[in-house]
Amino acid sequence: MKKDAPAWYEEMHERQRKAHSSRRIRIEHGIAHLKNWRALSRHLGRREHMSDIVQAVAGLLSHQQTATLPGSRPA
Repeated sequence: MKKDAPAWYEEMHERQRKAHSSRRIRIEHGIAHLKNWRALSRHLGRREHMSDIVQAVAGLLSHQQTATLPGSRPA
């Protein structure tokens, strides 16, 4: 930020920063989601536990999606 910048400039900069952050967080969450499923697809552990793992991940994903709906508050 510029030293001794006018108030209007600082306000504009802050609005732009927040807008960029809002767009970026959606992309970051999408990348994290893909990484989680990639790790799950490479599962080399015991196959009899795979259905439990898939159910756990599905439950966590469902909770995450409902907790981040617009207008809702995180639990």
